Amino acid sequence: MNKQIYNLLLADDDDDDCIFFKEALDELPLSTTLETVHDGVELMYHLGNAANLPDILFLDLNMPRKNGHECLAEIKNIEEFKNLPVIIFSTSLDSKIVDLLYDMGATHYIRKPGDFSKLKKVISGALTKASESSFKQPARAQFILQY
Repeated sequence: MNKQIYNLLLADDDDDDCIFFKEALDELPLSTTLETVHDGVELMYHLGNAANLPDILFLDLNMPRKNGHECLAEIKNIEEFKNLPVIIFSTSLDSKIVDLLYDMGATHYIRKPGDFSKLKKVISGALTKASESSFKQPARAQFILQY
């Protein structure tokens, strides 16, 4: 992975998950910035008013006001946002939902690990995979990232 700074955006309504994500990111040997939003309405407002889009959006599915599915559909239908890499970051791993999100254009799917060391590995792996593929969606077999 090259040494650029990755500007990340995390959309997740769970404060503890946001804290763990930031703490895991802080322990990785990567140059990153992280912004967080706590629901889908706030996410879409943030994207629409950002001077620069993030390099990667980590998107939770179960959020209030506008869920992750609705946000992903909206992102992929807005010309300025449709190439934004979106990594789904969710507690569930329903294969039908995963297939739907792949078809909708998500870049990767991560099931949130409960263990902090696994969280660090999955975030690092996600950034590495996304960077190696130039932030493009992989083949379906490589869509789910697990560590």
